Amino acid sequence: MEWAVPIIVAIIGGPLVVVLQRLRKENTEQHAESRTLLNVVAGKVDKIDNKLDNHIDWHLNKETNNVR
Repeated sequence: MEWAVPIIVAIIGGPLVVVLQRLRKENTEQHAESRTLLNVVAGKVDKIDNKLDNHIDWHLNKETNNVR
């Protein structure tokens, strides 16, 4: 009867491993897509940061020029 244990484990574990591998593949693809989108958002945030810095500098220079 000891020979039956590995067979039972293979019958139950085999399909389970196949399902887990498919889920892992989908998860990896989703992570790659999320990383791409995150890079796009980071680029847009950097552009907005630069625009805000320039705008703040403009205000500071405007105030300095009006004080004279």
